[in-house]
Amino acid sequence: MLSPDLKNALPTTDELPCSDDTPVDNEDQNFLPNILLFLLNSIWANRMDWYFGVDMGLYHTTGVNPRVPVVPDAFLSLGVERKKGGKSRKSYAVWEENGVVPIFTLEMVSHTPGGEYDEKLDIYKKLGVLYYVIYNPEFWRRDQHQPFEVYKLLDGNYQLQIGEPYLMPEVGLGIGRHQAVIGGIQQEFLCWYDEQGKRYLIDAEQAQQERQRAEQLAEYLRSLGVDPNNLPDNS
Repeated sequence: MLSPDLKNALPTTDELPCSDDTPVDNEDQNFLPNILLFLLNSIWANRMDWYFGVDMGLYHTTGVNPRVPVVPDAFLSLGVERKKGGKSRKSYAVWEENGVVPIFTLEMVSHTPGGEYDEKLDIYKKLGVLYYVIYNPEFWRRDQHQPFEVYKLLDGNYQLQIGEPYLMPEVGLGIGRHQAVIGGIQQEFLCWYDEQGKRYLIDAEQAQQERQRAEQLAEYLRSLGVDPNNLPDNS
């Protein structure tokens, strides 16, 4: 807990850069974390006590300089406002969030290694992030790791967890990988799972399921001799 004097001496998020201005290596570094965000907007639509940041500066006091952020590809905090003071955040400063650190951070490994397995792991460990996920679908052999790894902070150190999807009971969600067609392209992406291991569907998949149900209903009506395009209006 910061003393009031120290907290007052720290800069506000209005005074701090919103990121480190490091360009992403590929479009997936923004696209895939945003899929997780869009899913949460649906899953937790009625909850106002969470925040999911994508490629945003995370400022803290456990490093050398509180003005130097770590910038996860994504992070999740619980017990904070969705909109801080009714406004969108420019960045996330732990000292402005009642000391709430993210419970989950995500790093996606790209062509240029970014210290995901050492430097950033150490930063998140000191910060106290409970779950640290590293997604490395292309360069895992180069880095001698697995494509998808979940680390949990236990007794002050990160321990690699087993199982996919991996349930995070403190979050109330699981996370894992899935292959699907998005925007006409077959690709792998990260997704959330409920506590029973059922995957939450993205909007495109939900729309496809609704179309399939409508087609099945229409086919059933035709089997009964009813034209689905000429149903009586009982309104």
